[in-house]
Amino acid sequence: MSLTDLAVRAAKPKARPYKLTDSGGLYLLVKPGGGKLWRYDYRYASKRKTLALGAYPSKSLAEARRARDDAKEQLEQRIDPAEARKLEKLAITRAAENTFEAIAEEWLQKIGREDRADVTMTKARWFVKLLAPSLGNRPITAITAPELLIALRKIEARGKYETARRARSTTGRIFRYAIATGRAERNPAADLAGALIVPKVTHHATIIEPNAIGGLLRSIDAYTGSPIVRAALRLLPLVFVRPVELRHARWSDIDVQAARWTIPASIMKMRTPHIVPLSRQALAIIGELRPLTSDGPYLFPSMRTIERAISENTLNGALRRLGYTGDDMTSHGFRSMASTSLNEMSRWNPDVIERQLAHGERNAVRAAYNYAQHLKERTEMMQVWADHLDELRLKKPLMTSA
Repeated sequence: MSLTDLAVRAAKPKARPYKLTDSGGLYLLVKPGGGKLWRYDYRYASKRKTLALGAYPSKSLAEARRARDDAKEQLEQRIDPAEARKLEKLAITRAAENTFEAIAEEWLQKIGREDRADVTMTKARWFVKLLAPSLGNRPITAITAPELLIALRKIEARGKYETARRARSTTGRIFRYAIATGRAERNPAADLAGALIVPKVTHHATIIEPNAIGGLLRSIDAYTGSPIVRAALRLLPLVFVRPVELRHARWSDIDVQAARWTIPASIMKMRTPHIVPLSRQALAIIGELRPLTSDGPYLFPSMRTIERAISENTLNGALRRLGYTGDDMTSHGFRSMASTSLNEMSRWNPDVIERQLAHGERNAVRAAYNYAQHLKERTEMMQVWADHLDELRLKKPLMTSA
C-alpha cells in the first residue's frame, strides 16, 4: 500500500531505524532521533543501490515521488542516478571554485611568471579589480556577453571609455586562458566587438615650438622644489624615455664608463631591454645625483623611503608647479617633443629615432636582437639632441639639418 501524507506525518521514532514503504522503490526511513529521510532503492548494472532524495518535511511525499520518477527516467536512459548526482555536485563545486576572480588571479600569476613589466602587471590587476564587483564571484562558464557588457558599461558611465575598452581586452585574455585550461568553452568578450563607445583619440600634451621648448627648459632649471625632482625633470628631455622607465632607473643599470643606461626588460613596456646612450649633459646630471641618492637602489627615490621610486604623479606635479597645465605639457610629452623635433631635422633615419623611442617590436626574437640596433647612430643622435636643447635653453639659433 502506498503512503499517505497523514501516515508520513504521524510516523514516530522507535529504538531502531525502520522503513515506511511507498511504491516503486521509494520509502521513508525513520531514525531513532526523529529524522525522516526519503530513500529510493534501485538496481544498476546488477547491483543494488540506494539514492538519498532529501528529508521530510523539507521534501514532501509528492516531491519525493517526483524525484523517484526522475531517477527512473535516468535509469531508462542507462544513467546511474547516484553517479549523476555526484557529477552534478562536482560541477557545482567546480563552478564555485572557477569564478571569474579565481581564474583571473591564476592568469595574473601566470603572466607575472613571464616577467611582464611592473606597469603591465599593475594595470592588469587594476582592470580585474574594476570588474570584480560585477563578475568576481560569478562562475566563468555562466558569464554571458550581455552580462559582461553591463559590467563594462558601468565603467563607460563614468566617462572612462578607453578604460572600458582595455578592460574588455583584459577580460578576453582571461577567458582565452580559461578556455585553454578547460574551464570555459566560449569567450564572451569577443562577442562585444563594436559594442563599446570608441573614445576620441587624445595625445599626451607636449611642446614642440623651439622658443617654447627653450622656455620650458629654463623653467626647469629654475625649479625650487626637491633637487631630486629637479634632476629628473632636467634628465627626462635628454633621454626621452617613458616616465615609468625614468622613475625606476637604478644605479646598477648605469654604466658611466660606457656612457650607457640599460633599462631591464622588466621595466620596459614591450618587455625587452633598452639601451639609452648618455650624452655629456646627461652624465653631468647623473654625477650631481650620485652623492644625493647612490646609497639606495634608485636614482630618483621616494621622499619616504629610498627603497621605492618616486611616484607617477611627482613629475607631472612638478610641471604644474612651474605653471604648465595638463593641456600644456606632461612628463610623457617629452617623448613627442623629441620625436617631432628629431624627425624635423631630417638628419636621422626614422628607424634610428623609432629604435631610440623603444617603439614596439611585436616579434619577441627580433626585439631581443634589435634592442642594440643602430646603436652608433643613436649615440651620435643623443649627443646632438642634448647640444640642441642647450642651444634652445640659451636662445641660440636653431640647429640646421646636415
